[in-house]
Amino acid sequence: MRRQKIRNTLLLFSMLLFPVTLNYFSPYLIVQGSFAGIVSGSALFFLALFLFSLFFGRAYCGWICPAGAVQDCCVHINNKAVGRKQKLIKYFIWVPWLTSVIAGFISAGGIKEFNPVFLTDYGVSASSLHGCIIYVFVVIFIAVISLNFGKRSFCHSVCWMAPFMVLGSKIKNRLGYPSLHVKIDSSSCVNCKKCDSNCPMSIQVSKIVSSNKKRIDNVECILCGKCEEVCPKKSLKLTLR
Repeated sequence: MRRQKIRNTLLLFSMLLFPVTLNYFSPYLIVQGSFAGIVSGSALFFLALFLFSLFFGRAYCGWICPAGAVQDCCVHINNKAVGRKQKLIKYFIWVPWLTSVIAGFISAGGIKEFNPVFLTDYGVSASSLHGCIIYVFVVIFIAVISLNFGKRSFCHSVCWMAPFMVLGSKIKNRLGYPSLHVKIDSSSCVNCKKCDSNCPMSIQVSKIVSSNKKRIDNVECILCGKCEEVCPKKSLKLTLR
């Protein structure tokens, strides 16, 4: 229970800081910077997220992401589970976007400059009326998707950062080196399915547990630890070991 209080507190602070940090999550600034040969702050942040996910999977989504905080508020209104097909949408967004970034750097003759505060006044995203309008639009966009399509649906279907962390999670799961994961003890499971109903990412955790796997290997897992918290038999454990 204490862990969830810490997690929710971190999410709250990240949401309060969102007007400052918004540009560092911007896919548009990455594209715009690439055509000028500039590596923007958001490009550096996306790279950092990929490296982070090699050891901590998608824990960023579950513990720090401001968009995750907005969606966790919306779940009290719409708690519907997200379907499998909806989870594929983000890749149809990500592939053309990544292609345009690569094309931009090629047309600019390669990387010419690293600028963490590219088009960001004094390092603050919503420092003008224009920035404030963009901030409000983004928050409303995230909320509308979540309210209409179910819990964490923005993470599943739209988020342009998720594929980087999915790739990192796949690598760490495949290689099996020590990293943050949910460990399974299937022998004590009573199939109450509380883990399924409480998973914010609509993962059918009980099916993975019954398959006798040693860890939750679903790349949509955001390592929030809620399944461990609600499990009456302690069959699940969030651990680095």
